[in-house]
Amino acid sequence: MARIQVATTLPADPATVWDDVQQLETHVEWMADAESIEFEGEQRRGVGTVMRVLTKVGPLQTTDVIRVISWEPNRTIGVIHEGLVTGRGEFRLEPISAGTRFVWDEELNMPWYLGGPLGAWVAAPVLRWVWTRNLARLARRFG
Repeated sequence: MARIQVATTLPADPATVWDDVQQLETHVEWMADAESIEFEGEQRRGVGTVMRVLTKVGPLQTTDVIRVISWEPNRTIGVIHEGLVTGRGEFRLEPISAGTRFVWDEELNMPWYLGGPLGAWVAAPVLRWVWTRNLARLARRFG
């Protein structure tokens, strides 16, 4: 398992940030590794939403099945990953004097044929770099 956490400061209050990030279908606009998002069923928000996210990092590509397991407006979105890579993730919005501290926290498990724990350990710095860049792209959405 790899634990990866990245964070940034966004120059907007948590409600404004929430208005943007709760629109799950727009995550492809700021997540460079998310090529496309397809929803299973009609649900697009809240606990129980299921997405198939075509994810690409360098030459590696997978469809990440993501299920929303927690949804606290202006605070958190929690997910489990049920595809090739499994685990849990969470976006947290924390109010600060400069706006919002946005924290992206993931615990990911790689399958044995991608090296299992060793593969996760090797992937962690690459994913941390990609997600840090994603948060910079998200920050640009708020000026």
